[in-house]
Amino acid sequence: MPSHLFADRPAQPPEPGSVDALISQTRRLRGEVDAVRRDTVVDDDDAQGRWQRALCDLAVHHLDDLGQHLGQLKEGLPPAPELIEAPQAAPEPEPEDHRTRVGSAEWNLLTDEVTWSDELFQIFGRSPESGALPLDELGSTLFSEDQPLLTAWVTACLVDGRPIDGEFRIVRADGRVRTLHMRGEPVIDSDGCTASMWAVLRDVSELRRSQRAVRESQDSLQRRREIAQTEHRLAVELQEAVLPPWRGSLQFPSGSAGSLDVAAHYMPSATSALIGGDWYDALELPDGRSMLTVGDLTGHGVTATSGMAMMLGALRGMAMAGIEPGPLMGWLNQLLETSVQPALGSAVCCCYDPARRVLSWAQAGHPAPLLFRRGTGRSLVPPEGVLLGATSGAAYGQAEEHLEPGDVLVLSTDGLTPRSIEFSRTDGTERLLSLASRFSAARSAQDCVRLVIQEFGDNRREDDACVLVARVGG
Repeated sequence: MPSHLFADRPAQPPEPGSVDALISQTRRLRGEVDAVRRDTVVDDDDAQGRWQRALCDLAVHHLDDLGQHLGQLKEGLPPAPELIEAPQAAPEPEPEDHRTRVGSAEWNLLTDEVTWSDELFQIFGRSPESGALPLDELGSTLFSEDQPLLTAWVTACLVDGRPIDGEFRIVRADGRVRTLHMRGEPVIDSDGCTASMWAVLRDVSELRRSQRAVRESQDSLQRRREIAQTEHRLAVELQEAVLPPWRGSLQFPSGSAGSLDVAAHYMPSATSALIGGDWYDALELPDGRSMLTVGDLTGHGVTATSGMAMMLGALRGMAMAGIEPGPLMGWLNQLLETSVQPALGSAVCCCYDPARRVLSWAQAGHPAPLLFRRGTGRSLVPPEGVLLGATSGAAYGQAEEHLEPGDVLVLSTDGLTPRSIEFSRTDGTERLLSLASRFSAARSAQDCVRLVIQEFGDNRREDDACVLVARVGG
């Protein structure tokens, strides 16, 4: 008769048709999961992809096991051999094919007979001719640190009647290491004594390997997320420390008839995760002129913001030293070319003389400033200038523009519009120029900045951007 595990409920074999349907569903699902696994492209640096692939491997192993168990259920329980004066041990599971990972064993304490299923011989890497291992020799195949665990389980099972449910590692004769899950119980005879012990052992090596891969992938992904969050926080803190602290409008120089009313704004990307190397700045120079600048370095994160801090610091120092915009761009190009972190950058630098109302400016591969006068706008004709860091010894031209009272000057970086076929740098310029009449009616540079934010402050922008507006006083 079957072991006492099944003594309280008679065997009720399932309908063959229902099991066949479950087997078909399992095979179909296994094929679909395997197709997803094959289509998962995994790179060495792709933690998310490795995690998805590990989950697929784990699901495939579970479905393989389910298919084997359903096959055994379809075949039914084989007839069990009779045991002299002792209840019969649990029957051996019928294999579905040679790849099965489940085997059974029985150790008869009355006759010292040991019975292993063919699957268990395969799991242990032993030939049936070499014979099954008795209980006192089973531990010799285990890792040394797992041997006391098995000894305690077997003792508790035989002496106290406790069931065994645990895992241990074995070293096969061919040197391969396998992880086995063992479930066993004592078989009690009519006198209440332990007559034998039966066990079902399952090779869970691939399953545990897949689970470890999932855990390691999750840990790796979590570490990368934490690193990204830390880098993002550092980039934000560095950007806030470097960009001008002033908010609202500034007057350069204060009290002068031709002074500039200046306002600026930084607009983050739609996700706020891409902190780039965009900058803006305005400061009053020792000779009474005013310096205006916007620029952008390639890249994102701490590298971009640290490069931006270097460039903006150098630009401020050279402007305070009286270097004109054209030569200043040449020095910035040389600085970026010799930087430890190679990058490209674009910039505009303007010096405004309030006494003459003349704007001297230079650019390095950057959108030209837009000049708005009496309700119309135009882009200034750019002097010669290539991207910063693009070529050694590049020369940068310098242009001049006479400004009038009420003129509005707009400087911006090219992240205002989304990067797509639908939008381009020209589209951003056209959208800014369409604000000409509204700029003319604005009372201050800060009002003009608000108009730009209203026009470009949607959530589709993929990159951060800066805008600086200067309004010439009367």
